[in-house]
Amino acid sequence: MSIETQIIEIAAAAKAASGIMAAVPRKQKDTALMIMADLLETRAEQIKSENQKDVAAARENGLSSAMIDRLTITDKTIVAMAEGLKFVAGLDDPVGTLSDSSIRPNGLEIARMRIPLGVIGIIYESRPNVTVDAAGLCLKAGNAVILRGGSEALYSNLALAQVIAQGLADAGLPDAAAQVIPVRDREAVNILLKQEALVDLIIPRGGEGLIRHVVAHSSIPVLKHYKGVCHGYVDDTADLDMAVEISVNAKAQRPGVCNAMETLLVHEKIADDFLPKLHRAMTQAGVTLKGCEACCRMLENIQPATDEDWAAEYLDLILAVRVVPDMDGAMGHIAAYGSNHTEAIITTDYDRARRFVREVDASLVIVNASTRFNDGGELGLGAEIGISTSKLHAYGPMGIRELTTTKFVAWGAGQIRT
Repeated sequence: MSIETQIIEIAAAAKAASGIMAAVPRKQKDTALMIMADLLETRAEQIKSENQKDVAAARENGLSSAMIDRLTITDKTIVAMAEGLKFVAGLDDPVGTLSDSSIRPNGLEIARMRIPLGVIGIIYESRPNVTVDAAGLCLKAGNAVILRGGSEALYSNLALAQVIAQGLADAGLPDAAAQVIPVRDREAVNILLKQEALVDLIIPRGGEGLIRHVVAHSSIPVLKHYKGVCHGYVDDTADLDMAVEISVNAKAQRPGVCNAMETLLVHEKIADDFLPKLHRAMTQAGVTLKGCEACCRMLENIQPATDEDWAAEYLDLILAVRVVPDMDGAMGHIAAYGSNHTEAIITTDYDRARRFVREVDASLVIVNASTRFNDGGELGLGAEIGISTSKLHAYGPMGIRELTTTKFVAWGAGQIRT
């Protein structure tokens, strides 16, 4: 069987399964997720054995230690995946809920009903736990899902796919509702991206190169998240001690993630007082500063920033710092270099905070808190499948609700158009 035929058959089976999943009651979906959680733990040794095949090949192929760490499934990983499924099972089911109800002058009753998106294709790298996490979220929202993990994790993903399929079957649901593409060939991705008649949405998770490749080759709508160039702005009215604490957390608490702060903008009126405090705290946290000309004049032993630094997503203990004349200067910088991910202001001026929230374009705009809060769990979604920096149809972390859409429904009593 050719790769193209294989992918088309997978997509067609997913399409058929999506029609069934859309009508499945919550209890049955939750039962499937709980069975999967139990199977993960009872089949832990088998899963780890398959994972070791991937890990051994990764070492042989010279993958970095960081990549191997992300690839490795441990007992802790399995427990986390199982607990994640149980958590998702406990979340409210949005499917079928009604909102925005109204009655038209002619007596027609109108509402919006929340429905699944249909078939979701997820393309991701390295981490096999994404296979379970993504499947659980998509299935709870009544969708079917096609999972294409990195070729370096194929044995792991196929072992996890068996668990997911068994959980679906034992709950009386079609196992085609969650499938892993079982081939390493990268052409499988390009073929999947052309199945617009069978797949409703593509979600890529990984580096900027992967996402740009998917966008360039897909005929299916893509939820994009190229990178996270997140900013903090310290206003001249800010509590400086608070600003230092927030800034260190935003940069250093976990620097290799998309919601870590990459550039800090500082109002010129408080730069003389604030920057030395910031420099001491960041140095203690192991952070290297790259500064504009004004920063370099005020601070010793910092690197001068280049134009490339303002657009950089370091994902490392490096922070670009720029002195700006005022909040308009900060917002102008963000508009020029931001990636629509997360932007924060630290201020005690309520009117400025309101204006910043209203005018800055990002999936999360936050006042007096760390950029690290742009996360589904932290924002109360329970769990997320990723963060969208495009605006159709979701903007920001995507939880179960964001894996659905709405349709209009109407109830009449014989009304006709005149």
